[in-house]
Amino acid sequence: MTPEGRTLILSLVFVPGRGREGSPSDVLRHFGASDGRVLGEGLLRDAVMRKSAEDVEMALIVCAIFGVTADALDLLVHLCSADWHYQHENVLSALDELRQPAAVDALYHATQWIPEYLDYDESRALATKAIWGLGNTPGPEAEQALTRLLNSNDEIVREGAKAQLARRKKP
Repeated sequence: MTPEGRTLILSLVFVPGRGREGSPSDVLRHFGASDGRVLGEGLLRDAVMRKSAEDVEMALIVCAIFGVTADALDLLVHLCSADWHYQHENVLSALDELRQPAAVDALYHATQWIPEYLDYDESRALATKAIWGLGNTPGPEAEQALTRLLNSNDEIVREGAKAQLARRKKP
């Protein structure tokens, strides 16, 4: 991705007090795309292929603005445990948006793994986001994963799983 493309994508990010400087149509035009969801998946595929942490971030911004397609599921699952980027929370947000049972193992893994760059985070934000993703994912696989988390040694993980299981049972 060119520096110009990165700058244009970053202009989509809402900045408090300034708003959003760019427009989604500008991004589509720049990349010669008509569908932002397909563009996001293509940018993500390219970033993963090149192992570009910076471009993973750009692709996830595009996915957050336009939405993410199920075609990106395998890429997102791969990125959940990849240690060469710093966008794990955003990857989990995209998986939460998809709500696919095929992502359960990756979401569960994210409750158990602390990337080195998040080692300082005692609030376990990554695990909490993954637990919410499991709570929002339909099917018995997600419920079973949450049930396994009830045995965690980590109180934050254990309590988060308990809360998500209770939320799933509410009508």
